[in-house]
Amino acid sequence: MSRTYLLANVVPGKERTIRDTLRGINGVKDADVITGQYDIVVTLEAKDSNEIFNKILKKVRKVRGLTRTETFVAVE
Repeated sequence: MSRTYLLANVVPGKERTIRDTLRGINGVKDADVITGQYDIVVTLEAKDSNEIFNKILKKVRKVRGLTRTETFVAVE
C-alpha cells in the first residue's frame, strides 16, 4: 500500500467546497481544511505510487479552484 500527502492552495472562499469534492474522489482517504501556508491537506492511498500519481493527474488536479499543489510520498 502506498500513501501520499498532497498540500493544496485554492481560490479564496472555496476551501470547504473543494475539500468536499476531493473527499469524493476514489483513493482520497481524507481531506481537511487547514491553517497556514496551505489551505487543504489530502491523504491518498492506493496499491502503488503509480496509481496514486495517476489519480492526482487525472482526478485531483482537475478539480476547479485548485491553484497550487505540492505532493509528498510517505516512505516506510
